[in-house]
Amino acid sequence: MKVRTRFSPSPTGMIHLGNARAALFSALYAKKHNGTFILRIEDTDALRSELKYIDSLQDDLHWLNVDWQEGPGVHGDFGPYWQSQRQDIYASYYKILEDKKLIYPCFCTDQELMLARKLQLSRGEAPRYQGTCRLLLEAEIEKRLQEGKKPAWRFSIPLHQTIEFNDIVKGLQQFRSDDMGDFIVRRADGTSPFLFCNAIDDAMMQVTHVLRGEDHLTNTPRQIMILNTLELPIPQYGHLSLIVGDDGAPLSKRHGSFSVNDIREQGYLAIAIINYLTRLGHICDTQDLLPFNELANHFHLDKLSRSPARFDVVQLLYWQKLAVQSLDVQGVWRWLGEHIQNQVPEASQTLFAEIIKMNIEFPRDAALWAKIFFHENVTLSEVESTIIREAGEQFFVEAELAVDKYGLDLTAILAEMKQTLGLQGKKLFMPLRVALTGRMHGPELAHVAALLGAKKMKHRFSQAFKLASNPQEPGIE
Repeated sequence: MKVRTRFSPSPTGMIHLGNARAALFSALYAKKHNGTFILRIEDTDALRSELKYIDSLQDDLHWLNVDWQEGPGVHGDFGPYWQSQRQDIYASYYKILEDKKLIYPCFCTDQELMLARKLQLSRGEAPRYQGTCRLLLEAEIEKRLQEGKKPAWRFSIPLHQTIEFNDIVKGLQQFRSDDMGDFIVRRADGTSPFLFCNAIDDAMMQVTHVLRGEDHLTNTPRQIMILNTLELPIPQYGHLSLIVGDDGAPLSKRHGSFSVNDIREQGYLAIAIINYLTRLGHICDTQDLLPFNELANHFHLDKLSRSPARFDVVQLLYWQKLAVQSLDVQGVWRWLGEHIQNQVPEASQTLFAEIIKMNIEFPRDAALWAKIFFHENVTLSEVESTIIREAGEQFFVEAELAVDKYGLDLTAILAEMKQTLGLQGKKLFMPLRVALTGRMHGPELAHVAALLGAKKMKHRFSQAFKLASNPQEPGIE
């Protein structure tokens, strides 16, 4: 059987990392088996669904290179791929359930349901619908309908049954039907809630594997009951461990901003995100930075972890650094953006891109180096000013003389200063670096010299000389 997976977001907000990981895993598994990855928009909640979120989730997936083979904008044999356009399909299955007398009208108000829930919680019971309307007589139902009351429709759960399935991630799962309340399959306004339409769509679209967050685990036995009753195929379910923060709590806004859009705007590269997510709750058999198509070859369902996946920003930054370093010059230049491009002289653009990618994580880091290389002076902190003062005046006199003599030949400059000053190692390199860049770390000094040029190097050595000769002088401005 051909593998068919899907991602079915509700367009009620921006895609966060948990959503993105579920979509990525589903797409990787389909790609690995030459299958089909489906994007389906679950927009039945008319009050909360917004077009801007539909557009943004598609943009985010495309940016991550998680492309769908069926769904919005792509031809498929099982559309439409918007749930709001599939109401006739759901209605036909409501009719089957109604004819079998497996659903019934529920007139309970939101307030009545809330009070019942609070009472159950106060008794230490798991809240569930108690079947208040399940035994209503036909005459009572008709009376309430005549009064203009619009019911929701609930699925009548059979008693004393065990629903079990083998979860791809968590293994054998068993649920008692007596622990579940009859659940709504049709709202009072005639629309379909998640439990019903999601299950119907998976069956109608011949989805073979469903990978989703473990917060959906308790929905699965209910959906299996619906599909069994309607004699529809049941996919294999896998419930992914939740992503948690350092405190062990589910990742949320209080841990930082983790929508894909926000991460993208911060300057993260898509390949860094998918490489990190592939290893978040999944044991990957390679540590290489790989594009989507190659990552698929290293994705294995049996390597999915049952334990919570702890979000680690240090690991994310590790993949970001690798991703930046893997860019070619054109890629670096596009990523840096117009603001930084405008600060770099055309003649220096290629060299700047080649050098800077080894020393930055985000475009904002490159902005700092553009200022260092292409503005006249540098700014020193107190620590860096101290390094200049401790080097002394003669150090920078010799530095200027060496540049006059050898130009940009840094090897010759260093050899000359080593001989004349009797210095080596950190005592030789650090004052030079600080004088030229204002920083204790950064690109190789030979690259720094190439970007600055002899004239600017001499100017900065002259500024350093002034600071060293006057202990009261503020840091170089």
